[in-house]
Amino acid sequence: MHTNEDHIKLVNGLVETTIDSADGYAEAAKDADNSRYKDLFERRAQERRTVASELQDEVRRLGGEPKDDGTILAAAHRAFLNLKDAVTKGDEAVVTEVEAGEDHIKAKYEKALQDTDVDPQTRAAIEKAWTSVKSGHDQMRDIKHMLKH
Repeated sequence: MHTNEDHIKLVNGLVETTIDSADGYAEAAKDADNSRYKDLFERRAQERRTVASELQDEVRRLGGEPKDDGTILAAAHRAFLNLKDAVTKGDEAVVTEVEAGEDHIKAKYEKALQDTDVDPQTRAAIEKAWTSVKSGHDQMRDIKHMLKH
């Protein structure tokens, strides 16, 4: 049986990952050449910030202190990618990187949803966030495949 502390930790982990995703989209918007992608990435960044905010509310409801930033690992990863890709950017490279990030966040949410011992209200919050995450993932996957052909 999970404790409230376990639920807080689970949701806070999703908060961090979702903030990482929002930050990744914001970076991608800066790097995209095509204004269509810039706009899309900016909208997705804002959407992820909203999702993170809703999950933070759930942490508060559980009596916890919500995380308010992403993971150090993600920041280091983005810095490395920025250096590595500084010469080779282009929309296809940016979309490929965003899609890789989407695979990561999708896996985190799928793992959280497999946890059957989650408070129903917490599960509802995670499922609502998952809808947005899944939509973003699928869209980036489709764009990546379109650019490859």
